[in-house]
Amino acid sequence: METPLNINVSHNRKRLGKVFRLSQLHTAPTQSSSPFSLPFKLSAQPSFRRRRAPPLPPCCSGMLHNMECVPPVTFPSPQGEKVGFARLNGINVAVGLYHSRRSLVLHGDRTRSNSLKPIKAKEDTDASLVDAFSRKYSEDWLKPIKEKEDSDSSWIVDRATAFSGKNLHQMSNVGKSTNILWHDCPIQKQDRQQLLQQKGCVIWLTGLSGSGKSTIACALSRSLHSRGKLSYILDGDNIRHGLNRDLSFKAEDRSENIRRIGEVAKLFADAGLICITSLISPYRKDRDACRALLPEGDFIEVFIDVPLHLCEARDPKGLYKLARAEKIKGFTGIDDPYEPPCGCEIVLQQKGNDGKSPSDMAEIVISYLEENGYLRA
Repeated sequence: METPLNINVSHNRKRLGKVFRLSQLHTAPTQSSSPFSLPFKLSAQPSFRRRRAPPLPPCCSGMLHNMECVPPVTFPSPQGEKVGFARLNGINVAVGLYHSRRSLVLHGDRTRSNSLKPIKAKEDTDASLVDAFSRKYSEDWLKPIKEKEDSDSSWIVDRATAFSGKNLHQMSNVGKSTNILWHDCPIQKQDRQQLLQQKGCVIWLTGLSGSGKSTIACALSRSLHSRGKLSYILDGDNIRHGLNRDLSFKAEDRSENIRRIGEVAKLFADAGLICITSLISPYRKDRDACRALLPEGDFIEVFIDVPLHLCEARDPKGLYKLARAEKIKGFTGIDDPYEPPCGCEIVLQQKGNDGKSPSDMAEIVISYLEENGYLRA
């Protein structure tokens, strides 16, 4: 009598796998004349035929991405279970399915959960490493920023009291301006001078029209520039093209012209620049008022001492000729006085046409600046 053993054998031949099942095993010897014949009969037939189901929408479980859910398929297992599987990138995944070398065997939910554990553990490890790294180095990196923010915030808190109404006694009334308050900045003049490696000051060139103030100012600025020092020229005529274009040459407007230029020169000096002014500035009291705007030593008055007849002989603008013809009123040196300075720092004299050149005069001023430490911080 034949006894079936139900032995399943999986065989893979050149990527074309066929499942063979030994459904019948004969214990009785077969009638065969060959001495090498098997003592039992082997019959082979396919175990099952897989049906292709139409693709369904992607899996939305959140655990597996880029996968399609496939309805349950019945497999010929001893227990006759119905197992649902997923299709991942064109590879069929099922329990107990051995189809090709690309087949992936999953053993139920337990295997799926176990396969995700290394990924989850790696994510946790990476997150812990990032947290440890950020905690270790963020404190060191952010420490200078924290200190700067603390210093700035303390300065802001100090200045904020001015807006709270507690410092009303510090409010000022200057001229026609009322209820104004001066606001300080943490970056002071010394900080800017250290940056520029020079000391801010005002070099005030004064003298008659045609004495060579503008020419000497340009030569001085060029010499400073060649030494790597930053300077700026405030020329009287240039300023009247913009800031002081609303002023005439009357005595009161001339005083206002000098006052405005003195205030601008003060700002340039406070910025750390060497400010060079080129103005007739005929009145001594106006020049002294500009000197009083700056700290002691920062106002350097330079008198360009050139005789009137030499300036009139030059007459680069033709103004002396117009003044002599009485076409210009209030011209300095003709019908308006010039008050020479009494205690100026530098005097540049020129008695004839064959005197010192503008560059030579500029070098005299440069020597004064070097000796008094204006060309270093």
